[in-house]
Amino acid sequence: MLRGLIFDVDGTLADSEAAHRAAFNDAFSRFGLDWHWDDVLYTGLLKVTGGRERILHYIERYRPDQSQFDGLGLPESVDRLLELKTQAYVRSVNDGAVSLRPGVLKLMSEARAQGLLLAIATTTSPPNIAALLSGAMGPDWRENFAAIGDGASASIKKPHPQVYLQVLETLRLTAAQCLALEDSGNGLRAATAAGLATLITPTRYTAHDDFRAAMRVVPDLSQVDLAQLRVWHAGSRQAASMV
Repeated sequence: MLRGLIFDVDGTLADSEAAHRAAFNDAFSRFGLDWHWDDVLYTGLLKVTGGRERILHYIERYRPDQSQFDGLGLPESVDRLLELKTQAYVRSVNDGAVSLRPGVLKLMSEARAQGLLLAIATTTSPPNIAALLSGAMGPDWRENFAAIGDGASASIKKPHPQVYLQVLETLRLTAAQCLALEDSGNGLRAATAAGLATLITPTRYTAHDDFRAAMRVVPDLSQVDLAQLRVWHAGSRQAASMV
């Protein structure tokens, strides 16, 4: 029986990657760097999960000469960039630049009304989650979720399943009792590695990812209700038991 829904955040709850890209560029400018991540470059960089990991990957591949930090150590520089980036992203969310995707709030409300537990499993940071969900759900947004796993609690980022395993432990549910909702190939790999059936709602940044392991792929949640998810989930568990 389906007893819990576990949501990714960026791309799944909200189509937020454009705002994240703009926030990275704002941070680079404020730090005095001439870096600029355009749409094409950022789409590729999204294969690396986690803001810190993404910056370090970019430096290693595109900016190996670290003289641009003017003697400041690499860890300290990345820490400062992440601070500036988070500030810029939170400002953009507070200014209304990011909203939840269609059907998200409706599905959450329906699930809670029927006694399902809601959870979050993401690689993004707690301030980013709080900015998005407090604006969309109100100051008591945290009360809607029985568990939250994020970039602070899970040191090993997706596609590793760590964050999902942590959330399942907090929920005290098995993977067979839950459904993951994701938007990317990395998220799908993390969820399925934790044993979770996974529904994918891709964005323009992830549309070309490999989703063959997904339970279903739908454009968004506006045409999906809990009854349909229960049917799909039961079918996926039955198929898994026959393998």
